[in-house]
Amino acid sequence: MTNSTKIPVVSKEVIVPFVLITSLFALWGFANDITNPMVAAFATVMEISTAKAALVQLAFYGGYATMAIPAALFVRKYSYKKGILLGLTLYAIGALLFYPAAKFEVFGFFLGSLYILTFGLAFLETTANPFILSMGDERTATQRLNLAQAFNPIGSLFGMFVASKFILVALDSDKRNAAGELIFSTLDEAQNAIIRTHDLEIIRNPYVILGFVVIAMLVVISLTKMPKRTVSDNPTSAASSFKRLFKNGKYKEGVLAQLFYVAAQIMCWTFIIQYAGNLGIPKAEAQNYNIVAMAIFLCSRFISTFLMKYVNSRKLLMIFALCAMATTSGVILIEGIAGLYLLVATSAFMSLMFPTIYGIALDGLRADDTAIGAAGLVMAIVGGALMPILQGLMIDTEKIGPFSGVNFSFILPFICFCFIAIYGYRTLKIYK
Repeated sequence: MTNSTKIPVVSKEVIVPFVLITSLFALWGFANDITNPMVAAFATVMEISTAKAALVQLAFYGGYATMAIPAALFVRKYSYKKGILLGLTLYAIGALLFYPAAKFEVFGFFLGSLYILTFGLAFLETTANPFILSMGDERTATQRLNLAQAFNPIGSLFGMFVASKFILVALDSDKRNAAGELIFSTLDEAQNAIIRTHDLEIIRNPYVILGFVVIAMLVVISLTKMPKRTVSDNPTSAASSFKRLFKNGKYKEGVLAQLFYVAAQIMCWTFIIQYAGNLGIPKAEAQNYNIVAMAIFLCSRFISTFLMKYVNSRKLLMIFALCAMATTSGVILIEGIAGLYLLVATSAFMSLMFPTIYGIALDGLRADDTAIGAAGLVMAIVGGALMPILQGLMIDTEKIGPFSGVNFSFILPFICFCFIAIYGYRTLKIYK
């Protein structure tokens, strides 16, 4: 990477397209983190079980798994810009469908809306990531993607803010009596119906506004001249791409590393509240630790992008994964506030993982394999819907040997970081 210090990460010729495409990273970060609290909201408002309300996450991540490959095939046939425009269209449709979903008050309608919304996110992630990689010299590609990905947690923080300040606090169904019990469950059906209508409108409004914001971005990008980047001038068949990717060890291990990373990220952020609750900290206060973790994640993303000017990205990935293993070890072993601090600190070391794994896995691929390769890495996001379920079961077990269930459950993120550290080492020493 010594020569890359003389090469601009983003050249002047592509600065406007780079800024516009980078703004999309914040858009899907916002969608991710405004949706997470909706599991608890729907459980109360719709009077359904937590397990059924968790279908929100299944619908959300299921959209990625369903549409990533079709998105890649679309981009192969057309262009990155057209893929982004179609992604924004699906994103806007899914968000605006929250309006009729709230009107009809059908939970399945909300799930369908989220499913379509994440069709759009799958298109955007499958397209925008390799598009950013292509906007300059290959030697600064991973650094460029880390810079663009730094704006994803900005959107996430804003999504958290909107969810906590404009949705959750405004839900009448979440009001409690002096004993801390939900009032909603004690009311008659007529009163419940009035509150349900009100609360579903509260949930609906940010998504509808988001839909119009996405439409505005769609118009701006459609009118902006973008670098003419296509997957390849003479692409081979998709089947040939699949065969080459299946034989590529660095890519295959990268997909697994990405799956483990997303699983670790979702587990560390989702269960901060449970970890804090085990220490007697109220949920509202515990959510502040989540926001601090995201702020640390954001700052560390910029710092790690800077460090890549001087340290090989593969070596940095290995070092950060080892540090994450150290902090999660403390989370498991220390049953106190220090353990919670270490859990929050883990976000500093997760910051570079997604874009760095992404860039390493795609590095060196044929141009016409990149889109399908990107799709595989986007599909790995489904890891965020799988392992957290297992961690939840462990948390429900009060004691596992000498450890509390909550503390010991973080053995799962620890294992994930082990795999990522090994991947960093292998890409540094074997897949050079």
